[in-house]
Amino acid sequence: MKQSARLIRQLLLAGAFAASSAHAAGLPPEMRAQLDKMFPSVEALYQDLHRTPELAFQEHQTAKKLAERAKALGFDVTTGVGGTGVVAILKNGPGPTVMLRTEMDGLPVQEKTGLPFASAHTQKNAAGETVSTMHACGHDVHMSAWYATAKLMADNRKAWSGTLMLVGQPAEEPLTGALAMLKDGLFTRFPKPDYALSMHDEGTLPAGHVGYRAGPFRASADTVTITIHGQGGHGATPHETRDPVVMSARIVMALQTLVSRENNPADPVVITVGSINGGTQANVVPDQVKLMLTVRTFRPEVRQRVLASIAREVKGEAIAAGAPKEPTIDVKPGPFPVFNDPELTARAVAAIKGSIGEQNVSEMPAKMTSEDFAHYGQAGVKAILLHVGAVEPGKLAAARQAGKYPPGTHSPQWAPDFKPTVTSFIAAETAVLLDLMKPGAK
Repeated sequence: MKQSARLIRQLLLAGAFAASSAHAAGLPPEMRAQLDKMFPSVEALYQDLHRTPELAFQEHQTAKKLAERAKALGFDVTTGVGGTGVVAILKNGPGPTVMLRTEMDGLPVQEKTGLPFASAHTQKNAAGETVSTMHACGHDVHMSAWYATAKLMADNRKAWSGTLMLVGQPAEEPLTGALAMLKDGLFTRFPKPDYALSMHDEGTLPAGHVGYRAGPFRASADTVTITIHGQGGHGATPHETRDPVVMSARIVMALQTLVSRENNPADPVVITVGSINGGTQANVVPDQVKLMLTVRTFRPEVRQRVLASIAREVKGEAIAAGAPKEPTIDVKPGPFPVFNDPELTARAVAAIKGSIGEQNVSEMPAKMTSEDFAHYGQAGVKAILLHVGAVEPGKLAAARQAGKYPPGTHSPQWAPDFKPTVTSFIAAETAVLLDLMKPGAK
């Protein structure tokens, strides 16, 4: 066991050393020099964005910062798309239209990283409550790389031909921003892209290592809200009530069997009860309890079956408990699974390997997390979402050796290892764009 853990640590550190030596070196020499020159401004943008995260559909200052920079590079910029979205177009001769998307929103999380530029920002959420905000998912890294890649492409127009379409998307965290932009004419008011690319930082890979997976990559996400109706009363006389708290407890346990006993373990499903609310004090049996679930699947038929099974179990438990009224079940559909076009994936991976080295690129497992980037593929665009490791290699190796996970995305402690992470972002994005928009390519 110790020998195995030691081997994992050695492999991680070896891969990280290779990655760190390949980050900027993956770019053509003239672009490498340009990145070195602009890097202080990229880092300054990152720290500025990190200090001032904005919640979904409130990214007004964030959008302004991206729009101003894109406009200064010569892009034709439109703001306010889908609420706060940014679209920047740079036409550079004949060729394909390629979209590079970044997310802009932060999360209602109080930062606990201890960084000198940590966020102390607060904002009112959709309910009007003042909450702390943080870029706990690394969108600040994504935006910084997006800008740097845009600058490299704008400064090297002889190296490519086609139309580069930059998209700053709002509200990825609630999984609603992509659809809002599409409904506002993203692919009708502007050129519909032939290809769409996005990248995301990753907490399970060493900083700068690029992970990919062709086909289904990120799961669909549905939110299910269940209201259990009981008969309230005195906590000392439960026999005179129909207790919705007990019903909800039985439902939580029953739902787990839908995964363990009704689903093929080779076809992943996640059902998580993230919220249970009911009651006001210890000696009162409430008349209702509300549960909120997230349901993650990859295939439409599994998605449909699981949602139907949830309704069956919930109604069955209510009947068994003698509930006075059938439970209310509300399903809010989320995005489809992210599907990475296999042909585009193979082409992108080859370009990235040629840029940062084959040893710094590897296939990774599909993830049960969701991404509304899926909507662009559903709209008929060949799309790919790639992940870039963001954890300092030594920390990742030590955590794995101890059988633990370091803080990941959505954690108050999420702090990407910035320089190797962002430079691999830039090298990978630029390599894919240059490959897709080679001069003379169809």
